[in-house]
Amino acid sequence: MINASDLKKGDVAKIDGAPHIVENVSVQKPSARGSSSLYKLRFRNLLTKRKVDLVFRGDDPLDEADFERRPVQFLFGDESGMTFMDLQDYSQFALSREDLEEEWPYVTEGLEGIIAMISDGRAVGIQLPISVAMTIVETTPAVKGGSATSRTKPATLTTGLVIQVPEYLTGGEVVRVDTRTGEYVGKA
Repeated sequence: MINASDLKKGDVAKIDGAPHIVENVSVQKPSARGSSSLYKLRFRNLLTKRKVDLVFRGDDPLDEADFERRPVQFLFGDESGMTFMDLQDYSQFALSREDLEEEWPYVTEGLEGIIAMISDGRAVGIQLPISVAMTIVETTPAVKGGSATSRTKPATLTTGLVIQVPEYLTGGEVVRVDTRTGEYVGKA
């Protein structure tokens, strides 16, 4: 058992018999004396990918999920799914596009730091590094002349993901992208 006050982003708990990962935590401190803090948690079911918002008191217990994180390597993929190799026992597994809906645009060949989330011996998803390096494939040309403000423009990356980048960047440059927000972080 784990208390709701001990949960943080990325932790996994069992809710209604299914593993759920914590995506967001917000704490509401009451103004009245004697009241306990409320923990508003957003979970994502690792099996169905549905999001659930729940509210707990700090000492409310939750069941810990039978869950394991293992390092994996991306091998190959097509429009229907991706295949990964477990770096501990070298076994391979595939995840469908639906299983990787949020992670899909960030997975590129040679990406390191991918973690597989395993529940009951079955891979149910992956966790990406906080930022990844990607190459700009297409963007509008930079406009000559200085500007007092920093302007951005859309850029298409190798996976088809479109992000806003500073105006001075051109095609072929490698940039870092935050996998949590999908925003430009800096040049790689």
